[in-house]
Amino acid sequence: MGRPVGANGADTMRAIRAAALKRIYKHGYEAMNLRDLAADVGLRVGSLYNYIPQKQEFLGTLLESIMQELLDDFKQQMGKVSGPREAMQEFVRFHIQWHTARKEEVFIGNMELRSLSPEQYVRVTALRKEYEQHLLGILNQGKKEGLWAIEKTAVTAKALLSLLTGVSNWYREDGELTQERLIRLYQLMVERMLHKAESDTSQ
Repeated sequence: MGRPVGANGADTMRAIRAAALKRIYKHGYEAMNLRDLAADVGLRVGSLYNYIPQKQEFLGTLLESIMQELLDDFKQQMGKVSGPREAMQEFVRFHIQWHTARKEEVFIGNMELRSLSPEQYVRVTALRKEYEQHLLGILNQGKKEGLWAIEKTAVTAKALLSLLTGVSNWYREDGELTQERLIRLYQLMVERMLHKAESDTSQ
């Protein structure tokens, strides 16, 4: 049993990635068995090695691809935004939309950093830092324009990322809040936080 009938290499790789995400999300990277993963996508173990020569290398590639997709989607959504206030609103919208729609990737991207090799860790965390820098840029521009009197933009950025990312841990599509309502609530929350920072630093 080799490649599933009718599938090309790209299709098979996408199937492997999807199956791996589910297994790592459910069992963790260390417990992911390549024999079971091969069975998930209808491959022999030997054929799976054509796509995943090394399990460790695959994890690094997977986490890098998750972060790269996040960055690419972010840049596309923020392309027409003008001004830090609008940019902050759109950042909140994008972060919540992406992190609630792709909960498996978000969970794995956070929890499996510990399983990366030192070299992989450096590459993945560099991409995470790049994303954080976009938020820092919005905060710094708003501070420069006098919208928010933030004392420590780096601390504020980390606090906002923690607040927004946490939504993926509890949000459910069939819950009380629609995604749009949730986004609006968080946009208002962030706006009030930044204005609170302004009032605190002016005392």
